[in-house]
Amino acid sequence: MINQEIEQIEHYYNIIREYLVTYSFQLLAAIFIFLLGLWLSRKLSKATENLMLKHNIDPALTNFIGNVIKVLIITMFVIISLGKVGISITPFVAAIGAASLGAGLALQGMLANYGAGLAIIATRPFVIGDTISIKGVNGQVKMIELGHTTLINEDKVEITIPNKHVVGEILHNSFANSLVKGEIGIAYDADYQGALTLINQVLADNAKVSQDPKPQVGIEEFADSAVILSYRYWVPTTSLIETKLEVNKAVFAAIKNAEIEIPFPQRVVKIIQ
Repeated sequence: MINQEIEQIEHYYNIIREYLVTYSFQLLAAIFIFLLGLWLSRKLSKATENLMLKHNIDPALTNFIGNVIKVLIITMFVIISLGKVGISITPFVAAIGAASLGAGLALQGMLANYGAGLAIIATRPFVIGDTISIKGVNGQVKMIELGHTTLINEDKVEITIPNKHVVGEILHNSFANSLVKGEIGIAYDADYQGALTLINQVLADNAKVSQDPKPQVGIEEFADSAVILSYRYWVPTTSLIETKLEVNKAVFAAIKNAEIEIPFPQRVVKIIQ
């Protein structure tokens, strides 16, 4: 029994020795080629990313292309290295193909997200910093990944949307800002023109309110007890709530200080005898 084990050890030892004697220089060359591939992939990937960023290309697309270049170069040098040491890559390719087929069937949802992510990065319907609304969810785009897109809304809540729910849907993009609408009622006999001027001044004095496009101020409707003045303006999505509260407070104070009447809801009832 011991003799058989010794013979097996000697057999494997002879195989390894013969292999090293035959392929020693090829093995060193394969290691050198592989290390060269790693170094070259990092250099070319970094150079490509720097070039794309220099031309103001979207960071998500830049990162994706850089990673693709790195993987392709490493794969090419691995194939060359295996060929140097006499290893045929045909069985590996067949095994990888079979494994990829099985993985594709098992991970259809994930692959759909990745495919949609590639479509978003390639077509760029929105970029980081834009404010989008899709399927009842809205917020500012914080990050675009291959599998999902991350939004942050005015409440500072992060929202993660799988990319397959983004591609093919109706998408609203207001870029970096969001629209805010406010209203205030004044008496029918009040100076409505003076009230509109005050509201315009309040919107012009607030640094967070965008002046391009310009705010819109006017009469919204003629209600039962008051003339409703409406004001619409654009603000950065991440400061939407705080700016809305500031503007409403300033508008109310300006109207009150100008002694423009803000009426209570009322109804006149006539009794006919």
